[in-house]
Amino acid sequence: MGSAIHWADGPTHRSARWHSESTFPPPLRTVLADDRTTADAACRLAREGTALLWQGDYHNARQLLVAMGRRIRPEPPGPGATPAESFHLHRRGNGHRARILGKLLVLLNDDHTLRLRRAPDVRQACLDAYGPAQGPVAVSLRELLGVIGAHQWRARGVHVPALGTLIHPRYGVFAPVRGEYVDLVAHAPLPPALRRAPGSGTAFDLGTGTGVLAAVLARRGLGRVVATDISPRALACARENAHRLALAGRIEVRRPGLFPEGRADLVVCNPPWLPGRPTSSVEQGVYDPDGTMLHGFLAGLAAHLRPGGEGWLVLSDLAELLGLRTRRDLLDAVGAAGLRVVDRTGTRPRHPRSRDTGDPLHDARSAETTSLWRLTA
Repeated sequence: MGSAIHWADGPTHRSARWHSESTFPPPLRTVLADDRTTADAACRLAREGTALLWQGDYHNARQLLVAMGRRIRPEPPGPGATPAESFHLHRRGNGHRARILGKLLVLLNDDHTLRLRRAPDVRQACLDAYGPAQGPVAVSLRELLGVIGAHQWRARGVHVPALGTLIHPRYGVFAPVRGEYVDLVAHAPLPPALRRAPGSGTAFDLGTGTGVLAAVLARRGLGRVVATDISPRALACARENAHRLALAGRIEVRRPGLFPEGRADLVVCNPPWLPGRPTSSVEQGVYDPDGTMLHGFLAGLAAHLRPGGEGWLVLSDLAELLGLRTRRDLLDAVGAAGLRVVDRTGTRPRHPRSRDTGDPLHDARSAETTSLWRLTA
């Protein structure tokens, strides 16, 4: 989101371009802050809508951000709150926290340098996330820490057991840290036509993200995999991973609305699992407004399947456990699209949050099942 922030540096009035991956508007008022600024004062100003442009030590700014976070206490759900009410309260609290902590800003110079004492070299991380610099830009420190963390993830990679190697995510692209959904795609029985003719056939991977499922399908012997996504970052990430894995000759990365042209023997879709509005590029891998991608996949599947082909829907039941969608809603949408369920394979989560009893959504997360639904026209 582009615009500008303005502040006074003594008698001099300054400004810089504003950027927010969460599409927060620029603050109406910005003041300078440094090592003398207390967490209480910073929180008070942030709650009033005033941003603080940091001029002090980088590590002190990080400590201030942590101290501010400790002063933002979530609102507990009331007695007898439903799972849906608890979820919406949790989302509202996270949004409030993000808005307050997002008021602590830093200035990136016209070469992406961060000129603060003891600041790390963030130029490559910012280039990966934002592209070439276009003059000085103000961003929240919280966002910058996410950019730095994503750069480290990209350098290290995420080990994917189903591939026996690493996938390298990019900033703003959902990383395949939850391996259970990848394992489902790696082990589900292929449609009969593909089993009879290994090394042939076409698959579509809709909403490919890092390209991990496209790579799994190519490794399983699909002759051609067409991977799509609406995010330019995801498309670049998927292409990069296909090249790293020496699969670029079998994986085509495209950017249509959802489906590519033509028909396929297998269409795989792992849509965002929760209906809701994403508040950042990373959340686009988690939240699907009104279930748009889910319903778009179901509605268009029959017209894009070859005879005997299958659609694989990879979906968690977390939305059902939270009261955001019912199983009947899902099955009705399947039937309305002229589809039938051939089989469903489920698996329980292995990620740490499913065991975190302090998570306000623990009851739902601990009971969650991720399923691969095999659908035919």
